[in-house]
Amino acid sequence: MSQFTLNLIFIGLSFAIYIGIAIWARAGSTAEFYAANRGVSPVMNGMATAADWMSAASFISMAGLIAFTGFDNSTYLMGWTGGYVLLAMLLAPYLRKFGKFTVPEFIGDRFYSQTARIIGVVCLLVISITYVIGQMTGVGVTFSRYLEVSNSTGLWIGAALVFCYAVLGGMKGITYTQVAQYVVLIIAYTIPAVFIAMQLTGHVLPQTGLFGTLNDGGGKFLTTLDQVVTDLGFTSYTGHHKSTLDMVLFTLALMIGTAGLPHVIIRFFTVPKVSDARKSAGWALVFIALLYTVAPAVGAMSRFNLTATMWPGAHSGETFSQSAVSLDAIQNDADKQWMRNWQVTGLLNWEDKNGDGLIQYYNEAGAANEPLAAVIAEQGLVGNELTTVNNDIMVLANPEIANLPGWVIAIVAAGGLAAALSTAAGLLLAISGAVSHDLIKGAINPGISEKGELFAARVSMAVSILVATILGLNPPGFAAQTVALAFGLAASSIFPVLMMGIFSKRINKQGAIWGMLAGIISTLVYIFTYKGWFFIADTNLLADTAANWLFGISPASFGVVGALINFGVAYVVSNATEEPPVEVQELVESIRVPRGAGDAVAH
Repeated sequence: MSQFTLNLIFIGLSFAIYIGIAIWARAGSTAEFYAANRGVSPVMNGMATAADWMSAASFISMAGLIAFTGFDNSTYLMGWTGGYVLLAMLLAPYLRKFGKFTVPEFIGDRFYSQTARIIGVVCLLVISITYVIGQMTGVGVTFSRYLEVSNSTGLWIGAALVFCYAVLGGMKGITYTQVAQYVVLIIAYTIPAVFIAMQLTGHVLPQTGLFGTLNDGGGKFLTTLDQVVTDLGFTSYTGHHKSTLDMVLFTLALMIGTAGLPHVIIRFFTVPKVSDARKSAGWALVFIALLYTVAPAVGAMSRFNLTATMWPGAHSGETFSQSAVSLDAIQNDADKQWMRNWQVTGLLNWEDKNGDGLIQYYNEAGAANEPLAAVIAEQGLVGNELTTVNNDIMVLANPEIANLPGWVIAIVAAGGLAAALSTAAGLLLAISGAVSHDLIKGAINPGISEKGELFAARVSMAVSILVATILGLNPPGFAAQTVALAFGLAASSIFPVLMMGIFSKRINKQGAIWGMLAGIISTLVYIFTYKGWFFIADTNLLADTAANWLFGISPASFGVVGALINFGVAYVVSNATEEPPVEVQELVESIRVPRGAGDAVAH
C-alpha cells in the first residue's frame, strides 16, 4: 500500500470521527454552544483543554524551533507550562465562580462598563486572530505534504473541516471532538519519538534517550550533537547564546500570555463546579506533560537525523570532513525520498551553487571556524546549498528521515492536523462568542432571541474561519513564532485586567479601559515596528534584529513590558478618579473569598 493511500486512510478516519462527534453533540442552545451546558467533567475537560492548548505550534513548530536553536528555545517549554500554574492558581476558579460565558462579559460586568466590554472584545479578536493564523499555517504545512497538494489548497481543506464541526457543535461538540483529537495527537507524537529514540540510543523513553549514548559507539548523544553542529559552523546546541534578559522576559510573556488566552479561559466555564475548574487545570498539566517532556528529545533527534542525511559520519561522531549529498542520490536513493517529498511543498529546497553535483550543508555565518574553513577553501564552496529548511517540517519529516514504517508517518500526519484543528476550533469559538454574545447581544441588540443569538454565533464563526484562512496564506513567521506574538498581546491586555478585576477592589472602569488600551497598543506598535505593519512584507520600520531591539527586548518578549504598562496606567488612572461603586467592590470580595470564610474568626 502506498504512503499516500495510508495517509488518506488515517486522516480520513480521524476526520470521520471528528465530524461524527460534532453531529452527535450538536449544540441546541446558547448554553451548549458557549459552555457545553456546564456539564463537562474535570478529567474530560483537562484532556480537551490539553488538545485546545497543544496547537500546531506545540505539535509541529515547537520541536522545530528547539531543533534549530537548542537550549535557548527551552523558553517555549518553560513559559507555556508555567502559564498553566498561574491559570490554575490565580484565574480559573474565580472566573468560573463569576459564572459568565465569555471573558469580555466578565470585564464588562466587573468594571460596570459597556465600553470596557467592547474593548475586551477588540483585544480578544486581535489575540485570537493572530493565534489562529499560526494554526492555519500548521494545517497548510501538514496538508501540503501528506495529501500532496499546495499549501493554499491545504489551508482551504482544513478550513472546510473546521467549519463542519465547529459551526455545528459549538463548545459542546468541540469539547468531545478535542478529547478525540488529544488521543490522536499524543499517540502520533509519542510513537515515532519512541522508535527514533530506540534507533539512535536504544532507550524506549525519548526523555532518557536524550541523555543516553549513541548505539553505534559515537559517545553521548548530546555531546555528539554539539560536535556535529559546531563543526558545521553553527552555535553549540546545548549552549546559551541569547540575551538572558530577553529569555526571562520571553518566558514571562508566554506564562502570563497563557493565563490570559481567552480560548483557554473559556474552557473553565464548562465544568459543573468552581472546584472543578482548578482540577481541570491540574489534569490539563498532566496531559500536556506527556507531550512537552518528549518535545526536547524530538527536537534534538530530528536535528541530528537531518544533519546525518547530509553527513553520514555524524552518527559515529567523526570529525567534520564534508557535509554533502549527491544530486544523483537525492533523485534516486530510497533513503532520500523524504527530501523529494518535502521539496514539492516548497518548505525544503536546495541548489548546486558550484556545479559539483553535490549539495553541501553548512552555516555561512560560521564559515570561519576550523576545519570548516579548510574544506570550503579546498572545494571552492560558494555557500550553503541546502537553501530552505522550514522549522515547521521537522516533526513531520522526522519519521521519514528515520525510515520508519508508513503507518507511523500516516499517524503523524493525522496527529499534526488534530493539533492544529483542535486549537483553531477553540479560538474560533472564542471569537464567535465575543462577536455574538458580547458585541451583538451585549451592545448592538440586547433583545435578540436565543435562536437569533445562536444563528449569529454560527455566522460569526463562519466569517472568522474565512478571515483566518486568508491571513494564514501569508503568515508573519513560523507557526510557533506567530503564536508567540499572540501570547504577547494576551499578556499585555487580557491578563492584567483579569488579575486587577479579581484581586483589586480599587481598580475602576476608567483604569481598566485605559490600561487595556495602553497595554495592547504599545505592544502592537512594537511588534509592527519590527515585524511589518499589518503583516505585509517590507513594511517594518526597523530590521528585526537584536541590535535594533529596545534594550535587547524582542517583539515576542515585549508583552511583559506591555503588561507592566497596563498595570501602571490602570493604577494611576484609577487612583485619580472615583472609587468603583460599593456593589462592585462587594462583587469582587464575593468572587475572591469563599462564602462563610470569615465565620470562624468572627465567633
